[in-house]
Amino acid sequence: MNLPKIQNAPHVGTLPAGPLGTIADVPGVTVGHCTLDEGAVQTGVTVIRPHDGDPFLDKVPAAASVINGFGKSIGLVQVEELGTLETPIALTNTFSVAAVAQAQIRAAVRADPQIGREWSTVNPLVFECNDGYLNDIQALAVTGQHFDEAWAATSSDVASGSVGAGRGMSCFDLKGGIGNASRVVSAAGRSYTVGALVLANFGRLPMLTVDGTPLGRMLAERAAKVETAALSATPATKPEQGSIIMIVATDAPLDARQLKRLSLRAGAGLARTGSVYGHGSGDIALAFSTAYTVPHGADFITLPPLLADERLDPLFRACADSVEQAILDALWRAASVAGRDGHRRLSLRDSVPDLVQLLKPAPR
Repeated sequence: MNLPKIQNAPHVGTLPAGPLGTIADVPGVTVGHCTLDEGAVQTGVTVIRPHDGDPFLDKVPAAASVINGFGKSIGLVQVEELGTLETPIALTNTFSVAAVAQAQIRAAVRADPQIGREWSTVNPLVFECNDGYLNDIQALAVTGQHFDEAWAATSSDVASGSVGAGRGMSCFDLKGGIGNASRVVSAAGRSYTVGALVLANFGRLPMLTVDGTPLGRMLAERAAKVETAALSATPATKPEQGSIIMIVATDAPLDARQLKRLSLRAGAGLARTGSVYGHGSGDIALAFSTAYTVPHGADFITLPPLLADERLDPLFRACADSVEQAILDALWRAASVAGRDGHRRLSLRDSVPDLVQLLKPAPR
């Protein structure tokens, strides 16, 4: 008899989650999605706002780590040089990066007409993953309007799964997409939140590890014994491809150098799920802080007291845990999707009705 399906991924580690369990647990952070779901077009846009003000006038400190650079993102060079964000963060499919970047520029110019004239130009920031297995990526279906709709939809009520940019994504040969998580830690005697949002589109089924359990290997062995259309397992010999974008937010007062260090720890959470950052995988993490803003055009900037490097370990741990949790959230929350040319990805929950039993700890 099949056991009931579980709706939530198992909690990773011992650190507590925030009340929402999403990146929106970090004060001020909101997320919006625009989902395109029409036959062969299965894609979308996801927008992350670090605060509800003007991101160009009030920039936030940020830094990125390129763990594996097989990607087509835009805007990373200036983030690396200046250490700030000046637009919302946008996620979409590979062929839609240019359209979304142009929409970001138009939105910034509407808000501040001096951009590119009396003022400097604006740095759009767009990340991507290749959803071409499910989505007709050659249709170039995403337009500037879809970015605008995702931005207008931003709120603290953050959806996960087959939504927004995650609509056409695959993860461990199952349905992937958007995942969320948060962790609350104490550092230097104060409480801070670390939140993560991922666009998960990577991995081969036999590699999938869930909180230390080799779930993917178990499922692949089961599929090898019993032919099933539910899993459609990809041979383990096929190289890992795809990508993952990991966005990490915190309310801890960190500068760009420290945020670079924090972003690198996202790779620890990614590795725990079974990824080896394969040749064809673009694995990029960006971290930002909402603890203060950097005013545009200021002559001097007053920073709050920053956490000492020796006090960062709890944040590093929270980053790794929240990224791992967010990847599992993407797998658990995703709905099955049929897309171009009859291609289909079943969700983990649809594929494995006895998932509860598989995840029970093995007897000692």
